[in-house]
Amino acid sequence: MTESPQRNRPDSPSSVTGDDGRQSQFSKRGGGAPGTRGRTTIADGVVEKIAGMAARDVVGVHAMGSGISRTFGAVRDRVPGGNKSVSRGVKAEVGESQAALDLEIVVDYGVAISEVARDVRENVIAAVERMTGLEVVEVNIAVSDVKLPDEEDDEDESESRVQ
Repeated sequence: MTESPQRNRPDSPSSVTGDDGRQSQFSKRGGGAPGTRGRTTIADGVVEKIAGMAARDVVGVHAMGSGISRTFGAVRDRVPGGNKSVSRGVKAEVGESQAALDLEIVVDYGVAISEVARDVRENVIAAVERMTGLEVVEVNIAVSDVKLPDEEDDEDESESRVQ
């Protein structure tokens, strides 16, 4: 009895050198390396959280958002089960490969606002691009207030007057 070649057998794996110089094995039917099959989308809220965390890390940034949004946020933070909103004061527009951000910040009194804005911009761009792979095309910063040393925080104002 002679052996006949098996039909409907998948093509054998091929070794291909990728752009990075590494060899990968994949089936000819697969359509490419596994990492390139499919599409990844990133929600605006994800980019807003990343940018909010990165902006808060900069020395001289006292808070994020306008006075009203901070007041409502402080009340929301005290509600049982409520989360602290890290994306407060951040608005992102996310496309397939690019993102644009608008941030509203409150700076501490005595800091150079232009330096704080530059540092925020650099930190936000680095964090968003590193974590998402998106190109950040612009980061607009609006300074809505200056926190004076003798002022109470807006969050403290929402506490009950009765102990």
